[in-house]
Amino acid sequence: MRVLIAGLGAIGQRHARNLRALRPDVELLAYRQRRLRYVISETLTRDDGRDVESELGIRVFTDLGEALAARPDAVFVCNPTSQHLDVARQAAEHGAHLFIEKPVSHTIDGLARLQRLVAERRLVALVGCQWRFHPGVVRLKTLLESGVLGSVRGAEIEYAEYLPGWHPYEDYRESYAARAELGGGVVLTHIHDYDLAWWLFGEPRTVHATGGHESELEIDVEDTVRATLSTSLAPVIISQTFASREIRRRITVTAERATVTVDLVAGRLDVSTAVAPGLSFAEYQRNEMFNAELAHFLACIEQGTTPVIPLGEGIAVLRVALAVKESLRNGRLVELG
Repeated sequence: MRVLIAGLGAIGQRHARNLRALRPDVELLAYRQRRLRYVISETLTRDDGRDVESELGIRVFTDLGEALAARPDAVFVCNPTSQHLDVARQAAEHGAHLFIEKPVSHTIDGLARLQRLVAERRLVALVGCQWRFHPGVVRLKTLLESGVLGSVRGAEIEYAEYLPGWHPYEDYRESYAARAELGGGVVLTHIHDYDLAWWLFGEPRTVHATGGHESELEIDVEDTVRATLSTSLAPVIISQTFASREIRRRITVTAERATVTVDLVAGRLDVSTAVAPGLSFAEYQRNEMFNAELAHFLACIEQGTTPVIPLGEGIAVLRVALAVKESLRNGRLVELG
């Protein structure tokens, strides 16, 4: 198999390493604009003086057309969000399966055409939302679907991080998360929260959000959001911030028979009553999510099956996130068709 990775930043390097480990015989290609003279580790630390391209035996292109002319079987779209669509469209036109890192794009424009291309050419197109593969999240979904919790009254999804420490290998002010032109902001950068709301609780009908650029971070996008989603199962509150010195990733579900808390930092799922056992995943390594997602994508290509996060669903989640940003701008409730 020949795989092209578009973008060799942190996530591109991660996928390249994981591909090489999972499929040692894979032919790795890369399309990138600038060469990094360091390796970004699985824990996002920077190792200067190393070269990921030579270490992994990657054949590098600086022109996308030339890279696609090498006929890759699949393309991993790992460059900044605002560049996703152009790379994905050209890759699909060349008949390559698509692994598109979240979010699919920073705008809906052009995505209908991409969907048509994928359907017409019968391509596998997966959107990279790896938290769906986390054992704590999977266990929560199982509990919700089993009915053991009874009716769900409401849920909260919380994400908090300090942007300057998020990617310690780079100046946060230059990162895609900090820049509107690259599709940044906490809403799109951590669209995982809206994806999990969709996957766990159903399609949102309305959204209302408050927040904006509330900290002293040197960015031109929103850093703090409090959004309320009216989903088909229950109301969901999503709290996001790039301005917290304490890292928090937590999902809390209040239901008829129990409250369930999934703490993705502490590594545990707690159930407040005896209706179901809890779960500890403190030893779980973050990279295992990415490996599970990668293995799933490759299996979909080989078996001709639909991924658990298909392109259409990724676009639907993007619509939710863009509706949140619209509500931030105008201060009003936004209805989703």
